[in-house]
This record gives sequence, C-alpha cells and structure tokens, in this order.
Amino acid sequence: MNFEESMARLNELVGLLENDKLPLDKALDYYKEGMDLSVECRKTLENAKLTVKTMNGADEND
Repeated sequence: MNFEESMARLNELVGLLENDKLPLDKALDYYKEGMDLSVECRKTLENAKLTVKTMNGADEND
C-alpha cells in the first residue's frame, strides 16, 4: 500500500471509529490497524524529509 492509499484507509478508519454503535472488538481492530498505518505513514514522511534535506545539502555543495 502506498502513502496515499494508507492515508485514505486511515481516514476511512477514523470515520468507522466515530460510529458509536461499533462493537468494542471491531473498534479495537480498527484502532490497531490505524495505529499500524500511522507508524508506516510517519516513517514514509520522515524518509521523504531526509531525502529532501539530502538533496538540498547536495545542491548547496555544488
């Protein structure tokens, strides 16, 4: 799953979790999935940030 798909799924999970009639076990499953996706998205963003910093540093040295 790419970053955009992960973010879309996170948004979907938030909507599902906002349903107050959701059974607890299902809510916990959705929450865990959301947390896992959140970690992966954060890693992707940190890697992108590092890539941009590296590219900017390389441009300054040329």
